[in-house]
Amino acid sequence: MLKQQYDFVLSSRNTLLTYVGQISEHDFLTNNSSFGRGSIRNLLVHICQTYCAWIGERALGIEQEFLPFERYQTLNDCQTYFEQADEYIALFAEKFKGNELHNMELVKNGAILIVNPLQLFTHVITHEFHHKGQIMSLSRHLGYTPVDADIIR
Repeated sequence: MLKQQYDFVLSSRNTLLTYVGQISEHDFLTNNSSFGRGSIRNLLVHICQTYCAWIGERALGIEQEFLPFERYQTLNDCQTYFEQADEYIALFAEKFKGNELHNMELVKNGAILIVNPLQLFTHVITHEFHHKGQIMSLSRHLGYTPVDADIIR
């Protein structure tokens, strides 16, 4: 079920990334302190970092190196990072298939968290959609007309 749900996320994300591809490089990198991480690029990288931290590192035990936002200068750089997140989700979905409601222990900032895979999966995808909304709002602020990137459109 996680795989099927993630396919919906990917469809929405592809719509978002196609739209972001129409935004100028300057606007893609423009910081605006009113929008969380500051720029469209930073928001995209932050989404990827969150997948990699929660799914890659905490759930799968794969050590991560989190590079500064400035290491990602283009939409293509961000898309490559999303591909890494997608690989982690595929591994995660396979590893926990049939056990989505079984509790597991994760470590966050030295504290033990008890969560189940469905909670963890829901956390990262809702996080992505929250920031997708910020990207759309930021793009509107920059003079663009956002597209409908909802799952049902």
